[in-house]
Amino acid sequence: MPEPLVMACLSDVAGQVRGKGFALADLDKRCRSGVGWTPTNVQITCFDGIAPSPYGSEGDLILWPDSDALFQAEIPGAPTLRMILGDVADRTGVPWTCCLRSHLRSAIERLEAASGLEARVAFEHEFTLIGLEAGSAFSLLGFHAVQGFSEALISSLQQAGMEPDSFLREYGPSQFEVTLAPKPALRAADEAIALREITRAVARSFGYRASFAPILDANSVGNGVHVHLSLWRKDGQPAMYAPDGVAGLSREASAAAAGILRHMPDFAAFTAPTAVSFIRLQPHRWSAAFANLAIQDREAGLRICPVNTTDPDRIAQQYHYEYRAADSAASPWLVLSCLLHAAASGLEEKLVCPNPSSGDLSVLSESELAATGISPLPRTPQAALERLGSSAVVSGWFPEGFIPIYIDHKLHEFAASQGQSPEEAMQSYATVY
Repeated sequence: MPEPLVMACLSDVAGQVRGKGFALADLDKRCRSGVGWTPTNVQITCFDGIAPSPYGSEGDLILWPDSDALFQAEIPGAPTLRMILGDVADRTGVPWTCCLRSHLRSAIERLEAASGLEARVAFEHEFTLIGLEAGSAFSLLGFHAVQGFSEALISSLQQAGMEPDSFLREYGPSQFEVTLAPKPALRAADEAIALREITRAVARSFGYRASFAPILDANSVGNGVHVHLSLWRKDGQPAMYAPDGVAGLSREASAAAAGILRHMPDFAAFTAPTAVSFIRLQPHRWSAAFANLAIQDREAGLRICPVNTTDPDRIAQQYHYEYRAADSAASPWLVLSCLLHAAASGLEEKLVCPNPSSGDLSVLSESELAATGISPLPRTPQAALERLGSSAVVSGWFPEGFIPIYIDHKLHEFAASQGQSPEEAMQSYATVY
């Protein structure tokens, strides 16, 4: 019998999962001793170029596998997928400047310190199955066309310790959606990373290619990641709902939403990070183009989701909002870091969120939009990077030096698609995500 292997992994600033493999029998030892890692790996782009790096060829780090983040899934007709996520530190144990999982840990700690609350999160993933004609949107025909794949996928996710919530044939050509049950923030982000890899592996076993790229066709919709977020007290009671609050939000949920809305344009380069991401984030694409709060509006930047009950206690259990300006080219660790830091800032400052918007914001003039207090999201990746680089607040959320490294990484990545048509650029990203 061949020796079973497992890969110690991280999700990097390119939204790629990279790492090193070793014998499964050595897992306990590796969790105690770590796995060697190289600093300049942070500058490997999604196209496998290397952006300018402050580290050069020097330095050594340690990737510490986390036994709580081991995922094992049987893949039909293929080897078992085994991956274990972890944190990266220097050789003295100090979290590395570019360790995104450590960034998320810091954001979780800040939210708890600011409010005493815990975030529960569910990631809703859209993806396209290439090599398949899947019937029309939301159709039984489209659902049944991939029933073998979808049942194998759900089984694999369950084997890996996840709780799939739903699977559906989405609106776009051969587009599907899979959602997991809410979990504490770190676990939710870890599961989002593993879900993408398991989905790709199961798709390969059926002769398809699963692409989570932000958009494959400018004349259609794109693939988003909707991040469902709720706040809970330490005693397990929900902290989101207040019938007399703005949009039904509690004081804490209102303050957290206000922080997210205030900083959403500043961190859009983290959550929508490719050269084609902002083709999707435009009005009338059922994505998000503005930093606005709205009730059950699928073009809101922050959407209050519906509940299926009139009982106040059950409403409180279900009440939450979703962030809609993210895609799967972004690391879930980094996306959630931004949301929790922004929420914590709103709680610390005791902000009050604005009244929810309604209607088509794109028909408003600049002055009319400014009067509402709603900011548009950046319209290009370059504008998003400029906004990120000029935000002292967002810079303060991360270790010194991280944002310049990220910007250099992205500029080098964007250069790879210079001279390409939008269609060519979208296809380039479709091959790597």
